[in-house]
Amino acid sequence: MSAQAFELSCGLPPGPDFAELAVLAEDLGYTRVWSFDSAPLWEDTFVHLARAAERTTRIGLATAVLVPGQRSVPTMASAIATIARISDGRFRACFGTGFTARVAAGQRPLTLRALGDHVTGVRELLAGKVATVDGQRARMLHAPGLAASRPVRVPLWLSAFGPRGAELAGEVADGVIGPPHPRLPTATIVSGTVLDPGEEPGSSRVREAIGPWRVVGWHEAYAKGGAVAVDALPGGRAWRERLEALAPDGERHLLTFEGHVTHLTERDRSLLEHLDVRTMVGDVERTRGRLARLAGHGFREIIYTPTGPDVPRELRAFAAAKA
Repeated sequence: MSAQAFELSCGLPPGPDFAELAVLAEDLGYTRVWSFDSAPLWEDTFVHLARAAERTTRIGLATAVLVPGQRSVPTMASAIATIARISDGRFRACFGTGFTARVAAGQRPLTLRALGDHVTGVRELLAGKVATVDGQRARMLHAPGLAASRPVRVPLWLSAFGPRGAELAGEVADGVIGPPHPRLPTATIVSGTVLDPGEEPGSSRVREAIGPWRVVGWHEAYAKGGAVAVDALPGGRAWRERLEALAPDGERHLLTFEGHVTHLTERDRSLLEHLDVRTMVGDVERTRGRLARLAGHGFREIIYTPTGPDVPRELRAFAAAKA
């Protein structure tokens, strides 16, 4: 693969429109469609991946990212084997520590050790081996005709950031979402929009289209650093005060990620004027150049995550930038 060759994929929330959008993404030439996974926020990712697998023939399917704490090791392995069979080998499973999913449920993210143990267990089960799960020996016992025969060959990736994450990925994963890895194929996630002819980057359409992803900076600042962190951001104090007025301290985690990367709450709309409207926002040629630069930095796959009121429009426009 040359320095600037890359795959353009898309990332979408698992919901009523997922399969239809996967069909559109396939028609537009996207390499893969990645499904998000967060039980507090969206419907079940494996159900929607199965529906998409049955309606498509070429496009790859993947997860961004599976959260081990939401499913046991045997449950995860069985679900992965199911999608691998239905999709005829087009599936890739990527795992993470589940920051958003777990914080939204009032829990701390998983440790890297727990993540590594989970992925190792899943890999062993898919290979037809006996794995240690919760201190006991376990194996996929599916009889012939009730699941694909083992080994089930599915690439297992990690969302990995920082030196410890990169080290773990090198030990247990086939690829990463994160900074370019020295040995493994790497994907990166981007948000943005392609401008209409004559459109300005600061237009209301642009802010609506990119807003659900761009306000995540305020969400994460509050979740990680509380009032001090979010108040330091433009508009952060007013946003926080509106949120805190709606719930007592022990329930504010239920509101922090409301609408996460898909919708704008009313308090999020107060942040639209503060958004970064430059990064990955431009006409077709400018967007094409930015994608090429990312590929030049070592990313083999770029996962575009369209949002806003017209996701099909966003998918079509971004696909044109790759053409």
